Amino acid sequence: MRFDFGFFSSLLLIFFVHGLVYAILLLRKGMANQSAPEKWLSLFIFLCVLFIAPWMLGFAGWYDNQPYREILFYTPLQHLFFIGPVVFFYVQSLLNPSFTFSKKQWLHLLPGLLYVLYSIIMVVADKLILKEVYFLADGMDRDFDAWYQKLGFASMLIYFFVSIRYYNLFKKLMVQVVSYADVVLFTWVKRFLMAFLLMQLLNVGFDISSYVFPSLKSYAGSAWFFLSFSVIFYYIAITGYSNTIVTKVPFQLNLLPNKPMLLLGNATAVDISSEIIEYTTVIDSDPTAVDKKENLAFIATWKPKILALLQNDKLYENAELNLSQMAKLLQTNASLLSKIINQGFNVNFNDFINHYRIEAVKLKIKNGEQKTQTLLGIAYDCGFNSKATFNRAFKKATGQSPKDWMEANSSTT
Repeated sequence: MRFDFGFFSSLLLIFFVHGLVYAILLLRKGMANQSAPEKWLSLFIFLCVLFIAPWMLGFAGWYDNQPYREILFYTPLQHLFFIGPVVFFYVQSLLNPSFTFSKKQWLHLLPGLLYVLYSIIMVVADKLILKEVYFLADGMDRDFDAWYQKLGFASMLIYFFVSIRYYNLFKKLMVQVVSYADVVLFTWVKRFLMAFLLMQLLNVGFDISSYVFPSLKSYAGSAWFFLSFSVIFYYIAITGYSNTIVTKVPFQLNLLPNKPMLLLGNATAVDISSEIIEYTTVIDSDPTAVDKKENLAFIATWKPKILALLQNDKLYENAELNLSQMAKLLQTNASLLSKIINQGFNVNFNDFINHYRIEAVKLKIKNGEQKTQTLLGIAYDCGFNSKATFNRAFKKATGQSPKDWMEANSSTT
């Protein structure tokens, strides 16, 4: 097999091989753990590897020699219409254990499948029917047609914004339904989406720069874009492979503005069937708004019940306490409880529970318990499940770090 080793071909080959290895490793890991996110990330990395392949092989001499030239021309390598949907599926599978690839999801892949069909038609027409070059008569690779590149870029941007909205709604939902929101807010998802956006901004940046530096429009000049692109997808591959956080709260989100979100109560199955209504709790995207004045009196009757439950039973000590569990103990539903907490106490569920955890920590410090156990041990006893979450919540509530507050208040013990 022909491969001319040069500066660009060799560098791109390194990223190509490493990317392919990570794609295989992620697929194996996903199959072993039955993890959908790792499988989707594997596919994303594989699509990125294919994306740089034409430039790597071009610098290796394939476009200048047969039969390699025809292989590149008739084989679709840049699957731009697949990349955006795969990113969206990856984000959903990471954040939502109830996400499944259903028949509706195939609609997202339809443009990409049509482009593959278009490529097959080119091969059949030129090689089997016409037996002469027709579709490629201009001597250009169809992967680089302006219409395809521009529509592919638009597709990826659209799916980036849809994924960002999904992530933002997820964050809004988590602080309303779990008391450990910091643990599942997934900073990795944010970093992944920012890296994906940077890929698109690179495209725009190189296009703009090419007007100032015309050499960037050349084949050799474009190689710098593909090298930069490779660095980004390599970062995604390494960091994504090491990500181990998973969510346990299944839900549905309505991506339209000013619409409620759907929380799948205590459902553990990932298949969303026709019985969804039986298990579904509707959580409003903005539970702070009071619709009627009489609601105030209704909320006032619930506040003492909630306070009594927390103070007497110390529910906050449960590190995995969620809205549904508390609603069951109060013999109500999660949607109603969410509104009562947001409207009655002017905080979300996560901050509401953390307030009691912080007060419990402060009380233990004042009682001198830091003399017999560590500060982190006290935090765990009071319901916090990570040092970072404890430090963040404590400083947000008191304006001081736990250590500073302890030093300032130890004298009162």
